[in-house]
Amino acid sequence: MSEEIQTDEKKKLHAKSASLWGQIIAAVWIGGWNAAQFISNLIKGQEINPTHIILSGLAIAACFTPVYFNLIMDKIKEIKLGA
Repeated sequence: MSEEIQTDEKKKLHAKSASLWGQIIAAVWIGGWNAAQFISNLIKGQEINPTHIILSGLAIAACFTPVYFNLIMDKIKEIKLGA
């Protein structure tokens, strides 16, 4: 029984690390893409739209929302179970 629990914990840790790397790659992709667009606009002499800056920041924050949501839910579970 304890071997099954250890295997499940290892799978869970592997899934969390894979998820984290996916989120980091997505955030870097969004940041890099928007930086390229901003540089392109500056070279062309166009203005940078503040809405694009805000939306890119929200998109990067949205990449990490599952991590923070998971932490919050774990804390709620600890409080509920009294651990």
